[in-house]
Amino acid sequence: MLLRERAASTTELATALCMPKGTVGHHVKVLERAGLIRVVGTRRIRAVTEKYYGRVARLFVLKTDDAADAVGEGALAAVMLRQAAEELLPAEVDPVRITAGLSHVRLRPADARRLGLRLNRLFASFQAADDPDGEPHALAAALYPAPSALPHADDRT
Repeated sequence: MLLRERAASTTELATALCMPKGTVGHHVKVLERAGLIRVVGTRRIRAVTEKYYGRVARLFVLKTDDAADAVGEGALAAVMLRQAAEELLPAEVDPVRITAGLSHVRLRPADARRLGLRLNRLFASFQAADDPDGEPHALAAALYPAPSALPHADDRT
């Protein structure tokens, strides 16, 4: 998430994450080998060349038909939403500037697919609106099959 704004060195990432440089360096290498980030610049500091890593894509869309992968995709969505919650909680922002909601509705499969496509277009539009002179903002959303706590009103006996 940090490399979304600008390229950064392992040292900068470690400082921002309050983690040991070696730990961050290991994960940076894993992400680089996986093709999710790449070296976008270097800087010579005395006898050491510092590498700056950047993203390879503005947006990653994960799709699968495999049921086992769907579990992993759900876990990834949960991680993203936890990240959003962690960013939102300490935010010293005027509450009027925060828009949030959680809704549970019943959708037909075709309607759920259409809504999912609309969400994907919204995320693409949000990414396209990125302005280097603007203020940082985040958008978090997830459309998922939810457990039903109560039967539908028509299902009651």
